[in-house]
Amino acid sequence: MSREKQADKLVADGSMSVEEQIELSVEKKLVALYALQQIDSQIDRIRIIRGELPLEVQDLEDEVAGLETRVENFENETVVLNQNVAEKKLSMKDSTALIKKYEEQQMNVRNNREYDSLSKEVEFQTLEIQLSEKRIKEFTIKLEEVNAEINVAKAKLAERTADLVVKKSELQSIVDETEKEEIDLLEKLKKNEQQIEDRLLVAYKRIRGNARNGLAVVLIERDACGGCFNKIPPQHQLDIRMHKKVIVCEYCGRILVDNDIAERYV
Repeated sequence: MSREKQADKLVADGSMSVEEQIELSVEKKLVALYALQQIDSQIDRIRIIRGELPLEVQDLEDEVAGLETRVENFENETVVLNQNVAEKKLSMKDSTALIKKYEEQQMNVRNNREYDSLSKEVEFQTLEIQLSEKRIKEFTIKLEEVNAEINVAKAKLAERTADLVVKKSELQSIVDETEKEEIDLLEKLKKNEQQIEDRLLVAYKRIRGNARNGLAVVLIERDACGGCFNKIPPQHQLDIRMHKKVIVCEYCGRILVDNDIAERYV
């Protein structure tokens, strides 16, 4: 029979003093806290294995979406530019037809005033043709620039899409390997949290949240705190081994336990 079961039997029989019962209660709390830390550390390990992959996948998805929008905007711009070129070509065609018409009318004028008026119309349409040619040249240059941008964006899009496929495959592979284990651990974590009083659980989570390595409960190692590695005074170590109260490191605030507590968890 384990020490804890023997102690539980003595409590039930009324053979254990109040002080001994308090000590046992603290021991149970320490074992529960240490167990919680071990489960959290295992979950941390799984998430470290995944590393930055989820964030990398999200970043790549955002970049791919941005590139797709960029390509779409460029393609829409080429449609507008081509429409502008077509309109200017049509305008040139109309101006050419008007010039021909006015020149034919000049052959049948009755006076110089009519001739000069038609000449001005021919000159105006000639200027319209020149302006349209200029605009077509500008639109064509812009089209070349936009098409070059489209090619660059599409090449980058293809590259990032390929990267995304690889990263998603890597992430899915890791998730497949660790998902069941993580689910089991999270369920175990939830059950263990229910065994710890709210005050202690809140303190544990606060300490863990402030600790860079996620360790809120640590062992004494070589007379030092297993979290910050500062030396623990002998009297303090004795108090920790007595299991009469929850003791924290005076330097880093982590909860300190001895090997006896760790062995009971195992």
